[in-house]
This record gives sequence, structure tokens and C-alpha cells, in this order.
Amino acid sequence: MTACDLPPIVDNARMLKSLRTLNLAGLVLVSLAAGSAALHAESNQGQLYKWVDDQGVTHYGDTVPAEYAQKERSVLNNRGVEIGRVAGHKTAEQQLAADAAAQAEAERRQHDQFLLRTYTSTKDIERLRDERLDQLDGQVKATALYISTLDSRLAALQDRAQLFKPYNSKPDARRMPDDLAEELVRTVSERNQQNQAMDRRKNESNTVRTQFNDDLARYKELTKNGGLTATN
Repeated sequence: MTACDLPPIVDNARMLKSLRTLNLAGLVLVSLAAGSAALHAESNQGQLYKWVDDQGVTHYGDTVPAEYAQKERSVLNNRGVEIGRVAGHKTAEQQLAADAAAQAEAERRQHDQFLLRTYTSTKDIERLRDERLDQLDGQVKATALYISTLDSRLAALQDRAQLFKPYNSKPDARRMPDDLAEELVRTVSERNQQNQAMDRRKNESNTVRTQFNDDLARYKELTKNGGLTATN
């Protein structure tokens, strides 16, 4: 055998190395695929759902009945641990209620921040409350005094009106003068308006008292034990 008939040792070594590399890569790909399949099978095998029916009873199962398909439900793994949640479909009324609740909560938090930024103690709230109530009380008293004046004026006008038709039934009674009739109408209208204003101021006074008392109670809750309560 001549030197030219010898097999290419170097080339064969490289070929073996390449084959080993390919085999190793193939094994890695097979292992990854098997692992992915196992994980997928594990995630689906034994997966349960938990939902609550219309009577408030909790149910478990691998499928959800059609009548509860649109309701909120929990997704559990094969060990019974919650791994997800499927939001339920809300009706228009439920969505409106949820939006209203969220708005109310946002307003509550905003008002809490207002209380904490505005007042330094409960005495601040009490002082402002008393000042506001004193102002309203003064307005009520002034309105009451004006109504008393209107009542006196109306009584005098009604006495004059008795001299004229249609209040006076005597044959020779004259027709009521236009200016007297107009004054009667204006006085009655003004008295009615002032009575309505009196009712509004009294209602406002009650509302202010209630609001300040609610703020006082809430501020005490936010600052109980000498510290500020988180409002987030």
C-alpha cells in the first residue's frame, strides 16, 4: 500500500466530531420539545375552574356550565392552587353600578386628602363649622324679620281691601283700585318667596351641620392614635 492509499485520518476525525455535535444538538432539541410538551400537558391535565352559582354556592369542575360561562371564575392547577382568573361579563346595569362605586371611592379618597391638607386639628373643623352656622343663623333671623314686616304690610292691605269689591258685598261698594290690587299681589308674592328662602336656609343649615360633623368624624378616624391613616 502506498502513502496515497492511506485513509485521510484528519478528515475522518473532523467528521466524527461533527457527527457528535449534530447528535448532541439533536438530543437537546428533543429534550426541549419533550419538556415543553410535558409542561403543556401538566398545565392542562387536571386544570379546574371554580365558580359561584346564582344561589351563592361554590362549584369546581374541568368545565363551566353554559349558564355560568359569562360569570367570573377562577382557574386552578392540578394542585388546586389558583393560577388565574377569568373576568365575568357585566350587564349594562352592573357596569353602571361598578362605575358609580369607583367614582364614589375616588371622591372619598380626594375628600380625605382635602381634610388632611386643610385642617391641623379637630378644633379647626369645629371653629369653621360654628362660624358657618352662625352666618346661616343670622340670615334666617334677618329673613324671619323681613317676613314679619311683610305680614304686617299684607294685613294692612287686606284691611283696606275689605272696603272694596269683591270683599265688600254692599251695593254701593266701589271696585278695588288697581294700585291696591297690584300691591296685594306683590306683597303676597314677596312673602311666598321669602318663606321659600327661609326653608332653603334652614335646610342649608342642617346640611352644613351634617357635613361638618361627618368631616369631624372622618378626620378623627384618619388621625386616630396621633398618626395619619393612609387613604390610598
